[in-house]
Order: sequence, then C-alpha cells, then structure tokens
Amino acid sequence: MKNIILIGYMGCGKTTVGKNLARICHYTFLDTDEWIEQQQGRSISEIFATDGEEAFREMETQCIQTLIDSRLERHVISTGGGMPVREVNRQLLKRLGKVIYLSVRPETVYERIKGDTKRPLLQCEDPLSKIRDMIAMRAPAYRDGADYTLRVDTLKQSTIALKIKRLVMRPTHKKWTNKKNQEKKGKGNKNETSGN
Repeated sequence: MKNIILIGYMGCGKTTVGKNLARICHYTFLDTDEWIEQQQGRSISEIFATDGEEAFREMETQCIQTLIDSRLERHVISTGGGMPVREVNRQLLKRLGKVIYLSVRPETVYERIKGDTKRPLLQCEDPLSKIRDMIAMRAPAYRDGADYTLRVDTLKQSTIALKIKRLVMRPTHKKWTNKKNQEKKGKGNKNETSGN
C-alpha cells in the first residue's frame, strides 16, 4: 500500500480520522492544505482573498503532482474539500494511493463547523444552504474519484479509522471480488459502506 487518501466535504472528519488512521497503520499524516500553506507562507483564507479560488485549485494540483514526483509512500493524506472536483486531481490522487470518500450529511457538517471563520467558502448569510448546494454539486466528483465510500455521520472518528484500515489492508483476493461484484451491479457506488 503506497498511501491512503481521504476526500470529502469540509467538516467530514478528514483531519481527525487521518491522524487516527496514520497512528494505527504506522503511517505519516499529511494535510494538503497545511502543505500548501507552508509552501506559500500564508493561510488558505489569505490565498483565496488575494489570488482567488482558481489559483488555489491550481496550487492543489501542483501539490499532488509534487507528492507523486517525490515517490511518497506510507502516508495518510487529508485533502482539501474541493480538491477532487478537478478531474485531473482525481486522476492524480488515484496514482498516489487508495482514495476513501468520507460521505456526510449537510446538517452534520453545519453542526461541526458553524462559527468557524477559517472556512472562506462559508462566509455567507446562509451557510447551511451553501453547504447543501456544494455537497450536491461535489458528490458526483467525490464518488468518481473514490475507491471506497464510507458514510460517517453516526460513527466515532476512531471507528472510522479502523473501518478504513480494514477496507484498504484486506487481502488482495477480496478486492478482486468487490470489483467483480461492482461490475455486475453496473454504475453503483463503488464499494460503499454504511455507517449504520
């Protein structure tokens, strides 16, 4: 296993789950937003304010390409919420490792991050509506870019980490079985696991 990559909307738990997962897998944790901030010498909010969202999305693509070029291995990587929206990013993330989509309801996100002023895309009058709209828009890209989808609304962070470890580190023949089952079902969600 090269790397484990967590994707999903902001507030789905990528950072907390990622740190738990890195600990139990004996991997190193890496947050792409933090990586970009270190490279740029400024916060994500500052990048959005001065350069705009499109410039930041380009920085995300450069980040993934740099990690691939460095032959990064044995890392758990937490990505920015919008990173998989770009098709090129989805392709690059697949080259970097196994991609896990942490699926979450808008209401869960809102309860977790309301009042957080560090989220530039949610500085608006009705953040819950914005969250609903953005998740609906991004969900197809998340599903397309993921090897596995895990519903996380009702799960503890430590439980999610253990579930992901079992998903990505199980014997190879089971992965082939899942692939065959998926082909039989057609265009269903890839290896979706419920948190219920």
